[in-house]
Amino acid sequence: MSDSIISVRDLTRTYPLPRERLLGGRRSFTALNSVSFDVSAGDRFAIVGESGSGKSTLLRIIAGLDDATSGSVHIDGVEVSRNKDLRRTTQMVFQDPMSSLDPRMRVRDIVAEPLIAQRIAHTRDDIDALLRDVGLTADSADRYPHQFSGGQRQRISIARALAPNPRILLADEPVSALDVSVRAQVLNVISRLVRERALTLVFVSHDLSVVQHLCEHVAVLKDGAIVELGTTQQVYQHPRTDYARTLVAAVPTLQKALTRTPAESEG
Repeated sequence: MSDSIISVRDLTRTYPLPRERLLGGRRSFTALNSVSFDVSAGDRFAIVGESGSGKSTLLRIIAGLDDATSGSVHIDGVEVSRNKDLRRTTQMVFQDPMSSLDPRMRVRDIVAEPLIAQRIAHTRDDIDALLRDVGLTADSADRYPHQFSGGQRQRISIARALAPNPRILLADEPVSALDVSVRAQVLNVISRLVRERALTLVFVSHDLSVVQHLCEHVAVLKDGAIVELGTTQQVYQHPRTDYARTLVAAVPTLQKALTRTPAESEG
């Protein structure tokens, strides 16, 4: 695609197996196998698959947190490992906010962390505005992560990711640990902020109901390879593989909670 902001080509990632886990003479495990796709600027792109399908490994390589064994990832035409602006262009929201937030730091310092790391000028008002933007009150800034619910902690993670004003937001199962009602609220926050900030979103999930609500295009991963790639509507309504049909059949009824949520306030 000529307007691609992310281009993945023949991406493969293998890991050496520990001696005690060598199976049938194999010395390595293939997490990704020749994966290729493009994400257009402003797209909402989902990577879907069961646990162990390779989706989180793929996202970590796009984020520059892991290295491919072979193949390439380019962002804005620059290979990820050589992209000096990657931390400012691309930010990530992780699955478990409690493990990704330093329990010894106040929320104000957590949100400001990427700004300080990248030497971006900011004020207390800037941090307060970010917290309000994700649905938290300004007085949250002086509290610690353990004083918040799981959904509120994920909002803090989103605020931190948005602080350096990235163009690409990567989200690795960001609502999978939350109950259904809170999940819907956090998804609504992500959807609104992606729209308002004109972000490109790459969203990893095992749940097609989440993807159907949030994303326009989807890649279905199985055993490290893409088995379906297309619009979310196409894959959801007309899956071509048995694996994708199984994912569609397992879709829970999240949509009712999403449409019924009257506000983005946290309970």
